Formats: sequence, structure tokens, C-alpha cells
Amino acid sequence: MTGPGIEGGALVVEDFERVAPPLTDRTAAFWTSGADGLLRIARCQDCGRYLHPPRPVCSACQGRGVAFTPVSGRGTVWSWTVNRYGWVPSMPPPYLVADVELVEQPGLRLLTNLVDCPAAEVYVGLPVQVCFARAGEAYIPLFRPEAGNAQGRPEAGNAQGRPEAGNAQGRPEAGGGDQR
Repeated sequence: MTGPGIEGGALVVEDFERVAPPLTDRTAAFWTSGADGLLRIARCQDCGRYLHPPRPVCSACQGRGVAFTPVSGRGTVWSWTVNRYGWVPSMPPPYLVADVELVEQPGLRLLTNLVDCPAAEVYVGLPVQVCFARAGEAYIPLFRPEAGNAQGRPEAGNAQGRPEAGNAQGRPEAGGGDQR
């Protein structure tokens, strides 16, 4: 259930209490950035590459000038699953877990939850937008389908040519193999 928006992304009101992540020197800026409704990701100030999870040194250029910068909060579902096991007593199953690729950079992904979307309507390539759930002092980035996304589930693959979930053919990270 989505409540009134905070500036930018909306604040999600849930019927359960999420576990608050530890706020460390390296991660506090990420976990608290949603307070104003903006998702911020660590970015190398030398080469411009986004780094998630946040690291003190850029993996591309070894630059040490890493700072958190706002991103659009838009992305696509790269992969997803329905969790049916109660890993955390305060978070009742079932719920959707997704790997969301942000539009700012290929390969820039967040492992997150999908909200405001039944499992039957989720597909690889689904356009999503960030929203946040409060957990202690943290604002957990969650994602929901973009408003006005009426394109529906594609019959075969999606705009990027990726196959539906459960079909590993054609996915580069699914392994080599000869596809004749």
C-alpha cells in the first residue's frame, strides 16, 4: 500500500515492520537517502561509474573520489522470484524479490522487493520506479510498476530481447554453450 509521497518517490506504508539495516560509514548515505524521496547511488567522481554495493574505491579506474549522487529511480526488472518462506518473522510471505537494473548504467542492479504488483503481472523487462519503506532510520528502496505502464506482459521476451523468467536461453550470464 502506498502512502502520500515524500518529495520524489513515495513512502510505502506496510502492514509489517522491516528489519533496519546497519548504518555504517560506507552505507549510511545509501540507506538514509530516501528520506527526501530520492535514490542515491555511490558514483566515482573520476570516471563517472556507479558502484553498487557502495565501495570506497572504484572498480573501473581505482579512483577514490566516490560520492553518493541522485539517480532517476527508474529501472527494469532483470530477474524476480516469489518468496514463500518466512525468513524474517516480521515480514510475512509471500512477497516478490527482484533484481532491478537501473536505467543509468547497464549492469547497475539492486536486489529489492516489488510492491503494488501481483506476481502474475511481473515479467523480465517490466519498467519500475523506486518507492521507499521506512525501517528505523533507514529508507529501504523498493520498486513498483511505473505509473501508466499499460504495455502489459509481452508474449515473448521484452524490448531488450531478453527471454521471460525461467528461460535461460539467450541470457549472456546463463553460461556459454552452443546455441544452434
